[in-house]
Amino acid sequence: MLSNLSDKTRRQMGRMISVVSIAGALITGALVARQIIENPRTDDAEVFANFIGMAPIVNGPIMQLNVVDNEYVKQGQLLLDIDERPYAYALKLARSDQAALEGKILDEGRTIASQSSAVSVSQAGVKSAQASLTRADAAVQEARAQVADAKAALARTKAELAYATHNLHRIEPLLAKQYVTVDQVDQARTLEATRQQAYNEAQAQQALAAAQLASSMAQQQQAQALLQQSQAQVKQAAHAVLTLDPLLAQRSGATSAIETAEYNLENCKIYAPFDGRVTNLTISQGEYAHAGQQIFTLIDTRVWWVVANFRETQLAHIRPGMRADVYILSRPDLRLHGVVDSVGYGVTPDADIVGKLTQGLPDVQRTLNWVHLASRFPVRIRILNGPQQDFRLGESAVVVVHGSRPLLRDFKK
Repeated sequence: MLSNLSDKTRRQMGRMISVVSIAGALITGALVARQIIENPRTDDAEVFANFIGMAPIVNGPIMQLNVVDNEYVKQGQLLLDIDERPYAYALKLARSDQAALEGKILDEGRTIASQSSAVSVSQAGVKSAQASLTRADAAVQEARAQVADAKAALARTKAELAYATHNLHRIEPLLAKQYVTVDQVDQARTLEATRQQAYNEAQAQQALAAAQLASSMAQQQQAQALLQQSQAQVKQAAHAVLTLDPLLAQRSGATSAIETAEYNLENCKIYAPFDGRVTNLTISQGEYAHAGQQIFTLIDTRVWWVVANFRETQLAHIRPGMRADVYILSRPDLRLHGVVDSVGYGVTPDADIVGKLTQGLPDVQRTLNWVHLASRFPVRIRILNGPQQDFRLGESAVVVVHGSRPLLRDFKK
C-alpha cells in the first residue's frame, strides 16, 4: 500500500512519525524527570544498625564463653563468665573490715561512756566543793560577827572595870574620915573584882573568837583549793573523753568498699543488654580478659536503618517523616517500607575545593575543575518492617523516597 503512495506523501508521514517519536520521548523524559525529582532515588545506600563493643569491667580469665561468632542472642542472656573468686574474696574482706570497724566503734563507745561517767563524778565533786566553800564562807562571816561581838563585850567590860576601879579609889579615902561605911567600901571592892573578872572573860572570849575566825578562814581557803582542784579534774576528765567522729567517718569508706566489691563481683558475669547479633568474636574460653578491652561486637538488631547518600540537589525534596521503599541487593524482590528519620547537615569538606584548614591562613588549591560533582549528604531511613534478625550491617541497598506521598504522621492521622 505504501508503494502506491507518492514520495511526497511518504515524506510527510515520515516527518509526522519523527515528530510524534520526539514528542513522545520528550514527554517520557519529562515524566521520568518529574518522577525522579518528586521521588528521589539512590543506590548509594547501606544497611546500618547501632552496635557496641562488649568489654569487661573487671580483669580475669574467661571461665565460660557461652556464645559463638555471628550468634543471635536475646536480652539478658549470659554471654561469658569471668573468674569471680578474687572478687568474692575481696567482698568477704570488705565485709570483715566493716565488721571490725563496727566492733571498734562499739568498744570506743563503751570507753567514752566510762569517761563521761568520770566527768560526771568530777562535776559532782565540783558541786560538793562549791557547797563546802559556801559553808566555809558562812562560817567565816559568823566568826567575824563573833569577833565583833567579843570586841564590843571587851570594850563594855573594860569601861565597867574602869568605872568600878575609879569608884573604889574615890571612896577608900573617905572611909578614914567616916564619910562612907565599911560596907560601901566592901561593895566597891567586890564590884571592881567582878568587873575585873568580866573583863578577863571578855578578853578570853575575844581571843577565842579570833581563833575561830582564823580557823574558819583556813577552812575557807581549803574549800577554795578543793574547788579549784575539782574544776581542774573536770577539765582533765573532759579532755580525756574520746570522740567517735574519726571512726564514724570511716563508715562511708567501709560501705563504699563493700559496694565496689559487690559491683565487681556482679560484673564477672556479662549479659546481653539487648537483642543482638554477636560478631567479630576472636577469643576463646581461657583467655585473660582485660577491663575496658573489647572482646567482641554486639549489633543491636531491634532497630535497623538504611543510610542513603543523596545529592545535595535532591535534599530539597526530602523531609523527615516521608515514606520510603528500601530494596536490599541480596534480596531485590523484597520491598521494605521505611520512614525518613533525619537528613544530614554536614560532610567532610572537599580539600580540592576549600583547601586545607590549617593554623594561620587557609591553603586553597590553585586548580580548576571543569566538572563539579554535587556533594552527597547522608539521609537516615528507619526500616519499619522486615526480618530484624536477617539484616546484615553494611549491606548495599537501593532507596526510593516518596516525596509525592503524604508524610507518615499525616498518613497515620
